[in-house]
Amino acid sequence: MSDGVLKSSQFRKEREGSWKELQHLVEVIEKKGIKALSAQELTRLPNLYRFTLSSLSVARGVSLDRNMLEYLELLSTRAYYCIYGVHASFGSTVLKFLFEDFPEAVWNARWRVLLTSIIMLAGGLVAYYLTIGNEEWYYTIVSDGMASGRTPASATEDLRKGLYDGGEISAQELNNFASGLFSHNSSVGMFSFALGFALGVPTFILIFYNGLVLGSFVALYTSRGLGTDVAGWLWIHGTTEIFAIILCGAAGLGLAKGIISPGRKTRLSNLASEGKQAAKVVIGAVLMLLVAAILEGFGRQWIVDISTRFTIGGLMLVFWLGYLGYWGRKICQRH
Repeated sequence: MSDGVLKSSQFRKEREGSWKELQHLVEVIEKKGIKALSAQELTRLPNLYRFTLSSLSVARGVSLDRNMLEYLELLSTRAYYCIYGVHASFGSTVLKFLFEDFPEAVWNARWRVLLTSIIMLAGGLVAYYLTIGNEEWYYTIVSDGMASGRTPASATEDLRKGLYDGGEISAQELNNFASGLFSHNSSVGMFSFALGFALGVPTFILIFYNGLVLGSFVALYTSRGLGTDVAGWLWIHGTTEIFAIILCGAAGLGLAKGIISPGRKTRLSNLASEGKQAAKVVIGAVLMLLVAAILEGFGRQWIVDISTRFTIGGLMLVFWLGYLGYWGRKICQRH
């Protein structure tokens, strides 16, 4: 028997008991979770991990057999994830995101949210006054696909019917409608976010254009004496949907900030940091768009009373402001 084999055999004999003990604890954690360990086992775990790392270091230094090295490397890796990995369940991770990560990220991005809101509002006001002054601007601003037949050439009664008809639509049709709305709005939101990589300029343009379309649309109905009606029609879902689109735009501007203003960090490091926070905002905004799609696809079609539409939209706005504003601020203060 060679010296190498003797060394490996002696080395294993002296330390194998601790390795097996660590392996047992790792297997328990992997199957049942870290809470399955007793207090004594939890105390032993980091000590056994450090001992195994020390064994691995020695084994590499004296060039022991390859099988032992592979065993120790794998055991050390598994133990590392058991000790330092995330042990939270899916449910607790979701709750943490909803009650901490998302509102905190939005509050930290509040000035970009405000800037994005101003950009959209500016676009809306410009288009509103242009269209009120000359309806031909409507054709320039609103594409045929977005107009869906609602143009200055439409009769006032047809425009009014479009705001209140829908109660006869089946639940399946509304479900398909809501799914389509969610897909479209999510695409717009994600696009606003992704364009932030181009220094935020395309994000600025897209948000401004969304404001233009909204302003021109409202102007058309207002010119026919349907201003309050279209406001209620938009309000029931718009306080959620428009807010979510604004958040996506703000996240895009966050990416732009990561590139343009790295501060003391490297540009790549700062982009990674800003991107992580922006991603939280976007994920939360997509969830908001899901809520908006339900409100638009079902609520807006079945609820035709204008005061009820305003009430639901107003309550949603109060909720989002309280959740993302007040609660987000409280979470930031805690941290």
